[in-house]
Amino acid sequence: MNSYEKNIPVHNLVSEEFQVNSLENGHPENFEDIHRHNFFEIIWFKEVHPDSRLELDFENYTVKNNQICIIVPGQVFNMKLRQEKGFVLAISKEIFKEACDTEAVLANGARPFFLDAESSETGNMLISMIRREYLGSGRVEILKAYLRAFCLIITDQMNVQNTSEDDKPRIQQLLTLIDEHYINQKNTDFYAEQLKISTHHLNDIVRLSRGTTVKKMISQRLILEAKRELSFGALTVKEIAFKLGFNDASYFSRFFKKHTNQNPDNFKNNEKR
Repeated sequence: MNSYEKNIPVHNLVSEEFQVNSLENGHPENFEDIHRHNFFEIIWFKEVHPDSRLELDFENYTVKNNQICIIVPGQVFNMKLRQEKGFVLAISKEIFKEACDTEAVLANGARPFFLDAESSETGNMLISMIRREYLGSGRVEILKAYLRAFCLIITDQMNVQNTSEDDKPRIQQLLTLIDEHYINQKNTDFYAEQLKISTHHLNDIVRLSRGTTVKKMISQRLILEAKRELSFGALTVKEIAFKLGFNDASYFSRFFKKHTNQNPDNFKNNEKR
């Protein structure tokens, strides 16, 4: 870390565990310098200028109407507000962890993302409820319930949009890794670690881009190799099971039947006819 980074001030959420404000009124913790947060912040940009920009972790982003940005503790943030319209939610780590899918937020990174029309309509309703409670009774449990619903809406949109063209290289890397390691590594965690993302995020990418899970992809690769051996090889079912990393031939047979609706011997006999 260079001295420039070390000297970046940290903004603390000192007065409350949860704050909500309109973007045009600024923010109680001050936007107007480069800084870090020790809390989570959700910014919903409703109306911005054509050249509205923000800086996150030293990367510049152009902000568009109806985009949301989630800033996590420790991220470097900077934006000069010019009467952009929207909402700002500042949320302590404790409340955010209770109300929102922290892992999904951390895994998806810093990019601003859009809300579609339906999500925007629901989001507006929830923000109104949050503001009414915040400015009224301020009951923390009620605020957390509303925040939980709001986070479900926005993280769903975030997950969908962040599994785009950018994730195609990851899918290709995953396929290569599975091809290399499927016999000895049958757990999703291994592949997530190799790709340097969370298991949750990796499964989200695979689900949205391929309509399946990593575990099923590994199983499909095992079944493919089993079929090849049964069709063209000279090994027995037991030998194939051990070759594919199964310690128990009967378990391999159950695994094969589960995925093909027939046991290995029947498949082998049918292929030889």
